[in-house]
Amino acid sequence: ILCAAWQLPVPLMYFLLSALGLVACVLAVAFAAHHYLQMTKFTCDTILESCQCKLDTADPLGRTFVYQDAGDCGSLTSMLNLYLLLQMVLNLIAALVCLSACFVMWKHRYQVFYVGVRFYPLTATEGQQQKV
Repeated sequence: ILCAAWQLPVPLMYFLLSALGLVACVLAVAFAAHHYLQMTKFTCDTILESCQCKLDTADPLGRTFVYQDAGDCGSLTSMLNLYLLLQMVLNLIAALVCLSACFVMWKHRYQVFYVGVRFYPLTATEGQQQKV
């Protein structure tokens, strides 16, 4: 009876958490991609041991990003771009893992779908042939 009580909640929770992970990973990829595109449009200047980056230098009210104790703006922006690309790739891999978990659970629930290798016992005719 205890085993039967866990047959519905555990797979349902596994599917819902995988779907939630999928949504979170896709949002993280979108967030990192948005910031990566913003960083490619930055204009950065080194001022007093800090790197100040702006999207639009002509706009006096435009947002300014200040990175303290950064001597070289070029290496800072290239490193941040590399981190954002790495974050996009890793979150995309995690999204694919969550998607595959959702796919396997969905197929297993609504269609006949076996994951892995399944060994079948010998049939009666094969067993008799081996005894002879």
